Amino acid sequence: MDLQPSEEHLALQRTVRDFARTELAPHTDEWDLAGCLPVGVLYAMGDLGLFGLPFPEEWGGAGGDLLSLCLAIEEIGRIDQSVGITLSAGVGLGATPIFRFGTDDQRQRWLPDLVTGRALGAFGLTEPDGGSDARATRTKATPATGGWTLNGAKAFITNSGTPITSIVTVTAKTGENEVTAFIVPAGSRGLVIEPAPRKLGWHASDTHGIALDDCWIPSDAQLGETGAGFVNFRSILDDGRIAIAALAVGCAQACLDHSLEYAKQRSAFGGPIGRFQAVGFAIADLAVAVENARNLTYKAAWCKDSGRPYRQPAAMAKLYSTEAAVSATRVATQIFGGFGFMEDSPVARLYRDAKILEIGEGTSEIQRLVIARSLGLPVA
Repeated sequence: MDLQPSEEHLALQRTVRDFARTELAPHTDEWDLAGCLPVGVLYAMGDLGLFGLPFPEEWGGAGGDLLSLCLAIEEIGRIDQSVGITLSAGVGLGATPIFRFGTDDQRQRWLPDLVTGRALGAFGLTEPDGGSDARATRTKATPATGGWTLNGAKAFITNSGTPITSIVTVTAKTGENEVTAFIVPAGSRGLVIEPAPRKLGWHASDTHGIALDDCWIPSDAQLGETGAGFVNFRSILDDGRIAIAALAVGCAQACLDHSLEYAKQRSAFGGPIGRFQAVGFAIADLAVAVENARNLTYKAAWCKDSGRPYRQPAAMAKLYSTEAAVSATRVATQIFGGFGFMEDSPVARLYRDAKILEIGEGTSEIQRLVIARSLGLPVA
């Protein structure tokens, strides 16, 4: 098994790295303070082909694979985690459900804009009272003249309220034990985008709760087969966990980058602090964690791209990489000392951004549950 990216992958990686350093890095603090991303940044990423990386050319994509997307997310996340999650969610949670489960008519209507970055899609699975219990869907879909009426609420929905959001796909009960997915176009009557919450991190990413108040959608807005909503969305999360692992690798790599630079430049007790074993060993452990996280993530992407089972590798990559990223931000902040506690330091934003990585798209506890079950344990 060769997990080394191809020359084509490496060329993409270099392109995205240059883009992130020149187009994103000068503005990350400004966007963090403003609490939003300008649409122009998303269009620029679309022009670069990032939103279409894993999709076939016939639908406007680049004809790439999941590893290509992971490399791009890692490089973007190395500079700005908010931009990284916007890309990850736009591809994995926005466009992928339409591509994988939509009809040709649905694909023709929505994919051209989604895969070129002219529009964003959102994914409404989590509910205010549900959390990790995604099966406990309370949102209901009731047959109505010419379509369906939706009533319920969804929480923590990324990309749901941007100026270019075109759709929110949601799950809703269509029977006692039956969950079906639906496409809700932006601006639909009865779709209410709730005010953005104050977040610990990911300040520049778009997050809202949504309410569905007698929201009518046409019959052709059903996404996938009746009753297949939960199973289909769970498969979407398997892909998304690999993408989040890549975002975590970018975070951990950024911590390593900043810690190395600071340890060489910061002087104390007559020389650079990097000469002390306490600092040097901490950075060495960081480097090992980054390498392990990257290898797990690339392996999970390779499993998906080569048609192998990948639910367990995805859970392993997500679990290890996100916990490594959280630990990396703590270590980097400690190396920076008092300056690391200041918002002007390059690691403070990473510290705030990292925690959600252990929660979104399945908590660490859920990943351990998935892994335990895949090992044959009868875990409740």
